[in-house]
Amino acid sequence: MKKLFPVLIFAIYFNICSAQNLIYPLANKIPVTDEFYNKYKVTDNYRWMEDPENPDLKKWVNDENAISQKFITKASNKNDAMQFITQLSNVFYHDPVKKGSYYFTYAYYDGLSVPALYVQNSLNDDEPRIIVDPNFISRKDKITIRDYEVSHNSKYLAYEFSRNGSDWVEIKVSGIEGSEFKDHLTNVKFSNISWHGDGFFYSAYPRLNDLGRTEGQTVFYHKLGTSQNEDVVVFKRDNPSLQFNFLTTNDERYFILGEHNQATGTYNYFYIDYQEPEPSLKPLLINLKYNIDFIDSHDGKLIAVSLHSADKGSIVEIDPKDPLKWRLIAAPYSEALLLKVVPLKDKIIALYKSKISPVIEVIDYNGKQLNSIAFPEGTSVSGLNGSPDDKELLYSYQSYTTPPVVYTFNTETYESKITRQSSVSYDYKSFVYKELEYSITDSVKVPMLIVYKKGIKLDGSNPTLLEAYGGFGAVSEPHFDPGIVYFLRQGGVYAYAFIRGGGELGSKWAHAGEGAYKQNSFSDFIAGAQYLIKQGYTSPAKLAISGGSNGGLVVAAAAIQRPDLFKAVVPVVAPFDMLRFENFTVGSFHTDEYGTVKDSTSFTRLYNYSPYNNIKEDVNYPAMLIITSENDDRVPPLHSFKFTAKMQSRPAQTNPILLMVNKQAGHYGIGDNNFLNELREKANLYAFVVEMLK
Repeated sequence: MKKLFPVLIFAIYFNICSAQNLIYPLANKIPVTDEFYNKYKVTDNYRWMEDPENPDLKKWVNDENAISQKFITKASNKNDAMQFITQLSNVFYHDPVKKGSYYFTYAYYDGLSVPALYVQNSLNDDEPRIIVDPNFISRKDKITIRDYEVSHNSKYLAYEFSRNGSDWVEIKVSGIEGSEFKDHLTNVKFSNISWHGDGFFYSAYPRLNDLGRTEGQTVFYHKLGTSQNEDVVVFKRDNPSLQFNFLTTNDERYFILGEHNQATGTYNYFYIDYQEPEPSLKPLLINLKYNIDFIDSHDGKLIAVSLHSADKGSIVEIDPKDPLKWRLIAAPYSEALLLKVVPLKDKIIALYKSKISPVIEVIDYNGKQLNSIAFPEGTSVSGLNGSPDDKELLYSYQSYTTPPVVYTFNTETYESKITRQSSVSYDYKSFVYKELEYSITDSVKVPMLIVYKKGIKLDGSNPTLLEAYGGFGAVSEPHFDPGIVYFLRQGGVYAYAFIRGGGELGSKWAHAGEGAYKQNSFSDFIAGAQYLIKQGYTSPAKLAISGGSNGGLVVAAAAIQRPDLFKAVVPVVAPFDMLRFENFTVGSFHTDEYGTVKDSTSFTRLYNYSPYNNIKEDVNYPAMLIITSENDDRVPPLHSFKFTAKMQSRPAQTNPILLMVNKQAGHYGIGDNNFLNELREKANLYAFVVEMLK
């Protein structure tokens, strides 16, 4: 393949979108042609955009941002998006997390700085103190705390932080009383922290370059007070594509390590029993065709969630001395998905999702139900963190239109009490939540949640925003979003479709939208749009769609396949070029979800649904706001660059195609870095949607 270098011409030549009076900077076409299986020739005119250091690309991105910002600022001012979303964001709530003997809160202390990590001895402390302040870690980089874990003796805190939104993190350690240790670990990615004794387990990858493949995970043990090059290798394989996860049980007796081989679809599990005379890593379960999620230990046995007997989760007890003989504690429900298990000294707290409503169940170790709490549809419950001896757990409860309300849950009386009442500047009871299903086939029905303001007339003319995720078996939960509140108060209808590929209905539902069946996700989403139109909620001229990451792929694929259904499209940090996806960063992790060009059948499926490769020259696609982040090393921004350039280059495209690139931001945008920037990012999205749907 010949290596070609691009030339961009800005001063004279432009792509012009006359209908919207937009002038796009021209991205020069430098064709590179790949041949697959002696049959398919695929020409990529924008391969050169895969080089993030190209100065012409940087200028093109800046010019695109300037055009988009001007357009969005005008729309935001016209529709008062920033003003109203800022007002709606004046929400006050307290969201502590109990870890060990202390309560931690991650919050802004002035509304403008990066949020800091606070600690308090009890919920009754009037003034929690800052234990980690990201504002003092670096003067040039935007620092975000990604995770933290307290040692089992509640003396030490190890915390992970990233720079400028990257998935690469660093680990530092401090004492709970505020002393800072010299320990500083780098090249950490997708790792938890599991304490054992005076150190902890973590995992790291070789770091080649920003876009290189993330491969070669290694699990280490770090002892406090030592340098990283002294860390002990706990587990490593010659196969660089294997992925590991691990945990230490609360009593520190067991270390459990899981290994996933994506190529074979098998799982291996190993363990260390520290009560043995000479503790060592031993096989526990080998060559399983399903995943086991180990939670903790109880009376010397391991408590785990298994997807073996059914696809929605059962709770089992496994004896490491006889690991093939399991004891069933709680059988799976046919209509409820098991989300979380918290083993206590004499009982188990289990969180379920019944369709789109959460349920907390309390059972004993024989599976007998002791208590149950059901929550309204369209809400979510999170938290329930605690140690086996805790008599009180915390959980938070929220919806799209109500901020988190934190409760204490007494594990003996089963009483729930509000820790502190949340407050909002609007009537949170003025919205209607409606749970429904729409049919794909006689046997496949997709759940959907619809929200709108009481009293609006549903006559087919309502501006409507449809969203989905639908990938990796992830369970989408309602979360408070002042942008949605703003949209609803503009007379809009918000809808979320729980399409195949997501995990809301269990692993079978997830597998029905992955790999060879990925098109099902897109078809389900398209069917959801058709349902909203047919049922009179909206019309194609009033329908917008949006999604992030895999959800961005879903909405982009839907827009390319059925452009007649939508007025506006907002894909966020989305993969678009699915023939090149696996070549960068973590793309090779996800060939089971998307497919691989290394297999001819899989290549054909990828080629048929890849949004970038299916753009037609003669189609005027819906208006689009394509949002990405310059430091996204999970879905590199090159996808958005190439997709935008190709969309803008066609004379048939008269609806606006805008690109917004968030600076010093990663896969999760800029929301974790600065409160004002978070509001601005949200206002940009909703200002565009409201303006396009007028």
